[in-house]
Amino acid sequence: MTATDVTGARTPEAAEVITGARERIDALDDRIIGLIQERTAVSAVIQEARITSGGRRVNLSREMEVLGHYRDALGKPGTALALTLLELCRGRI
Repeated sequence: MTATDVTGARTPEAAEVITGARERIDALDDRIIGLIQERTAVSAVIQEARITSGGRRVNLSREMEVLGHYRDALGKPGTALALTLLELCRGRI
């Protein structure tokens, strides 16, 4: 199988560009996953402190701020991304 077969490109030059860009995307995805894991750990600390002090596990007004931040930065798809991120970090409510 050639590089053009794997990438869907029609020329070797385009296949080279695509291959390099995919490698960069893979590296970015690894960083994003690491950041999500870090965010999840920080969120667990916050939840534990809140629960230990007698509060609720989730602060809905804070979650609305997060949703707004992602929506403002990324548009409507940002809201969906934020909802997924919040669910990963605090679980379903």
